[in-house]
Amino acid sequence: MVKEATALETGSKTGIEEISVDGFDYIEFFVGNALQACYYYNRGFGFDVIGYRGLETGNRDAVSYVLRQEKVTIVLTAALHPDHAVSTHVMQHGDGVKNVAMRTRDVRKAYETAIARGARSIQEPTEVTDEHGTYVSASIATYGDTVHTFLDRTNYKGFAPGFTEVKNKKGDSVGLVSVDHVVGNVESTKLDQWVEFYSKIFGFHIYQYFDATDISTKYSALVSKVMANRSGSIKMPINEPFEQGLRKSQITEYLDFYHAPGVQHIAITTRDIVKTVKELRERGVEFLNAPATYYETLKERVGEIDEDITELAKWGILVDRESEGYLLQIFTKPVQDRPTLFFEVIQRKGAKGFGKGNFQALFESIEAEQQTRGNL
Repeated sequence: MVKEATALETGSKTGIEEISVDGFDYIEFFVGNALQACYYYNRGFGFDVIGYRGLETGNRDAVSYVLRQEKVTIVLTAALHPDHAVSTHVMQHGDGVKNVAMRTRDVRKAYETAIARGARSIQEPTEVTDEHGTYVSASIATYGDTVHTFLDRTNYKGFAPGFTEVKNKKGDSVGLVSVDHVVGNVESTKLDQWVEFYSKIFGFHIYQYFDATDISTKYSALVSKVMANRSGSIKMPINEPFEQGLRKSQITEYLDFYHAPGVQHIAITTRDIVKTVKELRERGVEFLNAPATYYETLKERVGEIDEDITELAKWGILVDRESEGYLLQIFTKPVQDRPTLFFEVIQRKGAKGFGKGNFQALFESIEAEQQTRGNL
C-alpha cells in the first residue's frame, strides 16, 4: 500500500535544504560495443545520433556516441583497451547504466553540499572552456558503481567538451519525449540505506512507497520507495527484493547477473503510446506480454478511456486508473544479453503514480520470462 513518509525520509520536513537540480540531463551506458549499440538505438528506438568522441577526435582510450530524441539524451561509451575502467565495468556488469546526470545551475554548490553531507566524490567541480562556451561538471557516487553527474551547460552550445557534432545520422522518431523516472535495484535490507542517502544528501522526499502486499505473486515480492525532488522533475524509485516467496524475485535475478546494485529500468514518456509501441514492435523491439485474461475485465477496472481496448490488447499495453486520471504503460524485455536493464514506455493522462493496478500482471509477465531463462 502507499504509505506516508517518516520525518527522516522527507528532507523538506527535517529542514534539509534540497540540492537544486532541474531534471535529468543524460543517461550514460557503458557497453561492450558502442558502434553496435548506437545502431540499435538509432534504428530500433529512433534516436538521432548527435555527437561522437573517439579516435578521430583525439580520444585514445574510449569511444562515445550521443543520441537524442526530443528531451531524452543517452550516451553510449565503450573502451578501446582491456585495462580501461569501462572494460572492467562491462566485464562485471555487462552493458548497463553508469551515469544518471542531472542539470543544475550551480554545480559547485550542488557538489559541495553533497560532499559535506557524506556523499563520496567521483569528480571534483571542473570547468572547461572551448569554442562552444563553458561547461561545468562534477560527480558523486550512488548505489553500486552508478554515479550522478551535476552539470551546467547554460553557457555551452554543444553537448560536452571533446565531442564533435554528428549531422547525418538522423533516426526515425517513434515519439519518445522525456525521461519520466529511473529505477534502481539494491540488495535485500539495503533499501532504507539508499532512501536515507537521497533524503540526507539530496534533500529528496519519498513520493510513493509500495510494500510486498502491493508487488507480489505466490512466487516472489519486492518493496519499493520512490525518491523525488519537490518539483517532480527527478523521480527515482528504488527496489529491494522481499524473499518471502517460493522462488527467486526479478530483483534477485537482476542482482545475480549485474553483480551489484544498479539501474533496472528507464521509463520514457510518449504522447501516443499506441503509435510508439506499434513502431517499436515493428522495428523488432521486444516487449513483455500481458496475461491473456488482463483485457477481459479492463473496462470494469479502469472505466472509460480514450483508447480502443482492442488496440491496447493487440500491442500489449497496460492501463491503470487513479483518482486524478489514468496512465498507459508497457515494458520491454531486457535490451542486452543479461536479464538486467530494460525500458518502460509510459503515457500519463492525469495519473501521477506508477501503475500500481498493473503490478500483478507485470510481475506475472516477468516471472514467465524468468521461467524461460531458468531463473525463477
